[in-house]
Amino acid sequence: MYSESDIENAVATGAISAQAAAALRESVARSRSSSLVDEESFRLITGFNDIFVTIAAVLLLVAIGWIGFSIAGPGNANVASSEEADRLIAHGLTLAGLLVAGTAWGLAEYFTARRRMALPSIVLLGAFVAAVAGSLFGAAFSVFGPPHDADRLVAGIASGVALITAGAAYLHWRRFRVPITIAALTGALVATIVALFLSLVPEAKDSLLWVLLLAGIGVFGFAMAWDKSDRMRQTRRSDVAFWLHLAAAPMIAHPVFKLLGVVNNEVSPSTGLIVILLYVIFGIVALAVDRRALLVSSLAYVLYALAGLFKQAGAVSLNVALTALVIGSALLLLSAFWHAVRRIVVTALPGELQAKLPALDRPAPITSHATA
Repeated sequence: MYSESDIENAVATGAISAQAAAALRESVARSRSSSLVDEESFRLITGFNDIFVTIAAVLLLVAIGWIGFSIAGPGNANVASSEEADRLIAHGLTLAGLLVAGTAWGLAEYFTARRRMALPSIVLLGAFVAAVAGSLFGAAFSVFGPPHDADRLVAGIASGVALITAGAAYLHWRRFRVPITIAALTGALVATIVALFLSLVPEAKDSLLWVLLLAGIGVFGFAMAWDKSDRMRQTRRSDVAFWLHLAAAPMIAHPVFKLLGVVNNEVSPSTGLIVILLYVIFGIVALAVDRRALLVSSLAYVLYALAGLFKQAGAVSLNVALTALVIGSALLLLSAFWHAVRRIVVTALPGELQAKLPALDRPAPITSHATA
């Protein structure tokens, strides 16, 4: 039995053509009675070795970070004051971050650049970005001290850290081209803008949900730009769009439902109906763009609202079960008839808008990593 990784390596080395690989995938899909169209494919694991390598990499990175923090941090030494302890913690965080970032990059040179292993590449990218941010925070706190109550200073430091982290993510993208990197870079830039805004206008923290919502819409538009550049979803750009949609969805869903007052208090019938209506709208958008992230990100809010409605209707003991039954059945039906329902939604849209959306009828993906 050959894995997806074996097929991609065969295409990369020229053993078989990309068209032959696509035909093979299509044949397997037909034999399993499932279409590859609208499957929103992305590469996460190609075999158990991905999981094995990921576990080993995580253990190594944790050990490296622990050792680095122990060397520069307070350790078991007696410190004269809490300020001295804070300074040593900041030093430990800086060294640990630098060591983890360097180790993650070094591991990526082999497991990402040479072995092209998906899950380890994602984990190593996450470790690299988080370690860079951690080391920068440590360095900033070493210079300025822990700013306990200075909101403006904290926001200013956070904006600088996020901007430099975005630059580090960009360098990682230029070297390794891991699709999730663009989402990490975009998230860091969003954090930069939000933190800079808060540092300039501290009172704006009361309107943070609106700022986050606007940022989410912007990231969604950026994701659609990547999707538009690969309407047939045959290149790495489709994978980049997938992760961008995954980043944008909670930035849109959370502020919208939070502003409606969902979860804060008991859901009224009118609020519950609005939540359900919004979920339907999100579903239509998800069908149009052929991405399910919005539906997943807002699912918890819909479950909470619908459970509240059942409870108010008298089904106190069965409200959770009835909610799960209704939503679960609806989502399974939507999944089963996704392509047919999507065709109805897309064909109802204006032609110029249809031309910007993922194609309705497209071949099986040739490969999501062999081409840019």
